[in-house]
Amino acid sequence: MVSIPIPSRQLFIDGEWRQCVNRKRIPIINPATEEAIGDIPAASAEDVDIAVEAARKAFFRNGGKDWSSATGAHRAKYLRAIAAKITERKPELAKLEALDSGKPLEEAAWDMDDVAGCFEYYADIAEALDSKQKCPISLPMETFTCHTYKEPIGVVGLITPWNYPLLMATWKVAPALAAGCTAVLKPSEIASVTCLELADVCREVGLPPGVLNVLTGYGPEAGAPLASHPHVDKVAFTGSSATGTKIMTAAAQLVKPVTLELGGKSPIVVFEDVDLDLAAEWSLFGCFWTNGQICSATSRLIVHESIAEAFLEKLVKWCENIKISEPLEDGCRLGPVISDGQYEKVMKFISTAKEEGATILSGGARPQHLKKGYFVKPTIISNVKTSMQIWREEVFGPVLCVKTFSTEEEAIELANDTHYGLAAAVLSRDLERCERMTKAFQVGIVWVNCSQPCFTQAPWGGKKRSGFGRELGEGGIDNYLSVKQVTQYISSDPWGWYTSPSKL
Repeated sequence: MVSIPIPSRQLFIDGEWRQCVNRKRIPIINPATEEAIGDIPAASAEDVDIAVEAARKAFFRNGGKDWSSATGAHRAKYLRAIAAKITERKPELAKLEALDSGKPLEEAAWDMDDVAGCFEYYADIAEALDSKQKCPISLPMETFTCHTYKEPIGVVGLITPWNYPLLMATWKVAPALAAGCTAVLKPSEIASVTCLELADVCREVGLPPGVLNVLTGYGPEAGAPLASHPHVDKVAFTGSSATGTKIMTAAAQLVKPVTLELGGKSPIVVFEDVDLDLAAEWSLFGCFWTNGQICSATSRLIVHESIAEAFLEKLVKWCENIKISEPLEDGCRLGPVISDGQYEKVMKFISTAKEEGATILSGGARPQHLKKGYFVKPTIISNVKTSMQIWREEVFGPVLCVKTFSTEEEAIELANDTHYGLAAAVLSRDLERCERMTKAFQVGIVWVNCSQPCFTQAPWGGKKRSGFGRELGEGGIDNYLSVKQVTQYISSDPWGWYTSPSKL
């Protein structure tokens, strides 16, 4: 399939393209070819100041009537226009995403459908917000009335990852804008191309200046100043637990609320009553989707000992059938990992597992037919102990580690043997057993007889070191709203707590 040129963009601030103060650029590396295919601006703290000021002006412009205190229905029109434009530009955006991040083109196209769907969904939620204003509250005293308003929290800093560049940005931008917030988006410097195209879409549909600002750049130079900025009222972050800790620390200095969606080391438990082929596909999809670079990857396979040998044989055969190629090739099902650094990290995980005594059952190396690019064959590692690095740490690559179990209790213990708590999956024909497992998993998301499906309508988030707060669903907008309670005294009688001077 024919490649396309990467648009050359500047920072998007206050509704227009602006060169960054330091005039520096960051090369865009195609992970499938290791070649530079363009560049993006490298924002600094000075650019963050300018963007945050633009967002504040947009929030308060015309007493808020232009955006923050306008009706949800008014904002919904812009969200729907963005969704329509994303759909119109889907073929181009999907190619850009595949070139920039290395994900298979068909997967990138699916992402664009989800992006448009997310903006549409939060347009509906924005409209529904209007009917929830001045919501009455029943009180035990007839001399008072009470109601609540839901108001936008203010200027929000949105810091997003490279594995789903535009989709993860949308999970934050759509509800933030629906709520009436104004935003500064800082995507990962490793994959920012489609986020800059989102800025172009916002410009095309006439989104009021300053409502969404997009700054590309490195974490320390742009992300850190955004997280700690005194005029940013809330930070929402998706990424590594290490960076999440830094953001939380910076926000704590100003008692600033944060939403964190961090790493994972999620289990998939396969019981002995499954159809082996169905279970094999879900087990591989759960770990190798997005080239294995997904926070919710069910990368710890816990399989019943009675079917382990036969099941692993199936897995290896299915693995051999996965098409590994450049992302734009027809039928690609596994592209490269994102960068040279990520490739080295994944390969180090595999070599450490081997040194610690685990068995590389399949993969574990570069595909022989691909001499260039950061490609790693889908890898299955068996004979794993719970003390091993491969069991305990997030790889963020196409690597599945395997342990066996004999009882349901043992499966639960193994599943919960992690600092993380994002997701878990269980595969079994016994739905009562699936329900018991669902309740026992210490996670925020459970998949039954599948792995990885994600819908805008359903809440998303974890517990333990996987972060806190929930994105998506009806509650996703609450991350960006503040509740104001209003109580009114309606009696004409004096309150009577103090003696009136007129009665002395």
